[in-house]
Amino acid sequence: MVRSDNLTGALLMMASMASFTLNDTMLKAMAGEVPLFQLLFLRGILTTVAVALIAWAMGALALRLPAREWRIIALRVLAETGAAYFFLTALFHMPIANVTAILQALPLTITLAAALFLREPVGWPRLLAILAGFAGVMLIIRPGTAGFDFHALYALVAVAFVTLRDLSTRRLSPATPSMLVTLVTSAAIMVFFGLAGLFSDWAPMTGREIGLTLGAAVMIVGGYLFSIMVMRVGEIGVVAPFRYTGLIWALMLGWLAFGEWPTPLTLIGAAIVAASGLFTLWRESRLARTARIAQASRARPRGM
Repeated sequence: MVRSDNLTGALLMMASMASFTLNDTMLKAMAGEVPLFQLLFLRGILTTVAVALIAWAMGALALRLPAREWRIIALRVLAETGAAYFFLTALFHMPIANVTAILQALPLTITLAAALFLREPVGWPRLLAILAGFAGVMLIIRPGTAGFDFHALYALVAVAFVTLRDLSTRRLSPATPSMLVTLVTSAAIMVFFGLAGLFSDWAPMTGREIGLTLGAAVMIVGGYLFSIMVMRVGEIGVVAPFRYTGLIWALMLGWLAFGEWPTPLTLIGAAIVAASGLFTLWRESRLARTARIAQASRARPRGM
């Protein structure tokens, strides 16, 4: 049986989400044992070497880019660095499913930010979905209640940084190799956290911790590769919703690895966020399809 492009894209998206969540799980397993800066620096070395080899094999090491592209890449690097720090700080202190659920608000924040800063049109249906999604986030973090965890604010800051990263990525020229951007980002994060680690104590690592760091590096590279491959296969409107399988992975791995299970209110909030995001993705896909049909109709010669 021949596998369709959409099915291939869906499988790649699920593989990407599984890889990223396994990376998160392996890093969280070392929380309190190995300092965060040390972990990110060591993982960064392994990741940068692997990505450099892949980029070289793909012929993506052309560094002659316009100054505009380098400025956007620099902004993206800044956003990725902030996202890594705030996300992992939240992850080390909160259940993995809770942090992952908060990050599922990304399609909503990206849509809202694109409307505010890039002047992209957003209709009332998507605005209502965004409001519903943010209400779901409030159910997850529950500010002002006994269940509130201050580190949830770190997760929200991570969402803001990832939103900035993705908006920056949208501004890059299609001619800029994705693997080059990934390599520059990985190397910059490695250098930043390596320098930051000079001002904090380092901890000796056991064989278990070395193995987990190696595994996290493999998973993060796999996540990068799958996420790049998925953009080249299938319709984005069909494939994108499968990013929410990351929440399922987080629930399973949080329970199996750490004995964590979210409260019913957190699960309800996560469901609302996921439903709002799925609606937003569906709406954007539908509008894009309508625009393509209208453009094709205008381009068709008269009389045909």
